[in-house]
Amino acid sequence: MSPPRSKGPKQPQTTDRYSSPLESRNASREMSAIFSAHRRALTWRRIWVALARAQHEMGLSVSAAQVRALERRVEDVDLAAAARHERRLRHDVMAHLQAFGDQVPRARGILHLGATSMDIVDNADLILMRDALSLIRQWLVTAVDALAKQAKRYRNMPCLGFTHYQPAQLTTVGKRAATWCWDFVRNLDDIDANLGQLRFRGIRGATGTQASFLKLFDGRASKVGQLEKRVAADLGFKSCEPVTGQTYSRTQDARILSTLANIAAGAHKFANDIRLLANLKEIEEPFESSQVGSSAMAYKRNPMLCERATGLARFVISLAQSAFQNAAEQWLERTLDDSSNKRIIIPEAFMATDGILQIVVRVAQGLVVYPKVMRSRIEAELPFMATENILMAAVAAGGDRQALHERIRVHAQAAARVIKQQGRPNDLLDRLRGDPAFDGVAIDRATDPRAFIGLAPQQVDDFLKTVVGPLRRRHRSTPRREPEIEV
Repeated sequence: MSPPRSKGPKQPQTTDRYSSPLESRNASREMSAIFSAHRRALTWRRIWVALARAQHEMGLSVSAAQVRALERRVEDVDLAAAARHERRLRHDVMAHLQAFGDQVPRARGILHLGATSMDIVDNADLILMRDALSLIRQWLVTAVDALAKQAKRYRNMPCLGFTHYQPAQLTTVGKRAATWCWDFVRNLDDIDANLGQLRFRGIRGATGTQASFLKLFDGRASKVGQLEKRVAADLGFKSCEPVTGQTYSRTQDARILSTLANIAAGAHKFANDIRLLANLKEIEEPFESSQVGSSAMAYKRNPMLCERATGLARFVISLAQSAFQNAAEQWLERTLDDSSNKRIIIPEAFMATDGILQIVVRVAQGLVVYPKVMRSRIEAELPFMATENILMAAVAAGGDRQALHERIRVHAQAAARVIKQQGRPNDLLDRLRGDPAFDGVAIDRATDPRAFIGLAPQQVDDFLKTVVGPLRRRHRSTPRREPEIEV
């Protein structure tokens, strides 16, 4: 179910402490909730309960009554109590363990039995990233769907193409939309791959050897493996990392943040294209009737959504570097220098990407297209592009190719001078119409923009049929999201 929509930025609580703009202005409520202190603590508790439940089922000294008592209080997270314990203990996992034990004193003695902190923290991080990846997948499916609809709608609407931001051959608005869409399709494939290969860290103990659990089971290795599989399955994982130190390899984090950075790069390109086209007055992001573009220049319609998306995208791309450094810096079985970094970069990368994709969806759904402006720009440039077609038609009508070429060159140079020196419209076609050498040529037919768009409409059709169609069928059950970010 989509979260409720809100007008404008979310209102943070009045406070004299810094609040991240990612939470207050960009990320959806659902993504913010995933990385909240409450969800993190709740996930730790669920892992403790899953471990106790599996230990009871496998005959260790954990009673059914103790498990039931833990299950009853698992959602009663008391962050204030945990904070009080942490001020004394200076250890966040132990603080939350004590707070949980205070609520369920009969089970205090079996909580965290045989485990180390990373049995809880690392597995919780993987669960939270799994939830966040699933939400990113929903945004991507929605973005692909929105851009595919625009590709279909404008499949054969000609527009001037640009290479090096200089006028080039024609393309279509739909072809551009399909090209933007294709980047997000590949991103979606990467997200699916990440989700498909995401493994539970496992229940491994202090250095990943499972020595403490082997002792609990009196040396029976098969029981240790069964325990781990039970806990993993209880928490929704089909498999565990094959080997770990105390932590799972931080290359897993780097891989996920690299995927988010790739999403950000594609979104940046999309948003930049809209910003360039907005300057040309060809395509704009949606703009509300009462929206203010500038505090000084009242006429302005600044592309503020796309500008925000590019700023956030640069931020996400930069975070990927930290993830790779964390992976590179892990010493032997583990060091702790990744912890403070991970607490920042993983939530913020996901929340920023969530905000970026909300903007992509909002802009793609509300794309404002100005066909007449596009047509006028085509008319300014197409006469030069059409000269070869006109030349061939005149030769077919019986003219001398070399003489006709020279006449076109002279007319084209004269028309270019009028444009550049006098700022007047391109009059090349009028010059050719007035030249008797081209009397037998249907100038208007030779300059029909639809004759210059190549296979763009068919490419869009093929893309929608072979790429988007199967994707929509694969993700039929994936919810489509409604952005909280408004224009």
